[in-house]
Amino acid sequence: MKTRILATGAALLALAAGGAQAQVSDEVVKIGVLNDMAGVYSASSGPATVEAVRMAVADFGGKVLGKPIEIVSADHQNKTDVGASIANKWFDVDKVDVLVDVPGSAIALAIQEIAKNKNRVFIAGGAATHDLTGKACSPVGIHYIYDTWSLATTAARAAVERVGKSYFFLTVDYAFGQALEGAVSAFLKAAGGTVVGSVKHPLGTQDFSSFLMQAQASGAEVIALANAAGDSANAIKTAKEFGITNKQKLLGLLVMEPDIHGIGLEVAQGLMLPTPFFWSRTPESAEWSRKFYKKIGAMPSFSQAGAYSYTMHYLKAVQAAGTDEAKAVVKKMKELPVDDWFAKGHIREDGRMVHDMYLVRIKSPAESKEPWDYFSLVETVPGDKAFRPIEKSDCPLLAKK
Repeated sequence: MKTRILATGAALLALAAGGAQAQVSDEVVKIGVLNDMAGVYSASSGPATVEAVRMAVADFGGKVLGKPIEIVSADHQNKTDVGASIANKWFDVDKVDVLVDVPGSAIALAIQEIAKNKNRVFIAGGAATHDLTGKACSPVGIHYIYDTWSLATTAARAAVERVGKSYFFLTVDYAFGQALEGAVSAFLKAAGGTVVGSVKHPLGTQDFSSFLMQAQASGAEVIALANAAGDSANAIKTAKEFGITNKQKLLGLLVMEPDIHGIGLEVAQGLMLPTPFFWSRTPESAEWSRKFYKKIGAMPSFSQAGAYSYTMHYLKAVQAAGTDEAKAVVKKMKELPVDDWFAKGHIREDGRMVHDMYLVRIKSPAESKEPWDYFSLVETVPGDKAFRPIEKSDCPLLAKK
């Protein structure tokens, strides 16, 4: 009898183990990295973000719940229809479980809706609009690294006191730029600043001369760059070449290390900007970044560093949930704290990952002690001050009191 009972117990354990493994759909956990592989955002996102995801998968052990982890990647070409088409194919045909990155707010908003309808996890890494955790929030959506609200609050803390009182916006003409200009303008005015005007430019603009001439003619003390990556870099270079920075200051709102590396400290020095991460902030972040450098030949942007962090957090949640089913995994992602070299934070009910933001100043060539030593910390902004308070969110997932 004892032997029979033991045998029955072993069978039950085997069934339980089999049932747990069966919770991984299609016998594989598949991660899709979708971003700009060759355009204006490719240096700060692109193939290097895919490598950061690979590093996380390797460090996790290559498997989760006993099943292999696979990575697919594609270029959305900064086009919403292209991104949506890839997302639909990945979810319907290729059985991708989680889609990540997606710089470009309009593309990210479209993909978050697709992921919600198909019950797949979407982690926005490169996208900025805070609508992702506001009116467009999703029960399977996470906004992990930064957003237009946190950029605005962090920049505004410095701007009026340290940079100037009057502002003219140079804004990229799509959802991200418009949201960023609106948020920063509101915070500047609340702090006693004034906005004297703005001009919009197309994504991927090469010649900023006419736009900067309008900014110069405005007489504003500060030109605020409500754009990002290659657009910011080109605007900064042109402003320097035209001598505009001799009389007016620039405020960068989304500038990353690869952009600064491309234009050089001689041009970029003195620029103030907000950031959710910089590689030299702690010994731990520097250690990982040097590993990344050996693979890529460049230090990580915050988007690339964040990709490692959110990939690890997702895989830990799959392991803890015992399944790759989207709602169960996102529930666990919200329960588990984020605690690594990238950030210490938590994911709220609206999908917002809350963590500290940093106001930095770009060093002069004389201040820089080694290659890629670009940022000097000016101020740390606690996460609860940097990100939109949840009571101000218009996310329909939140219970209204």
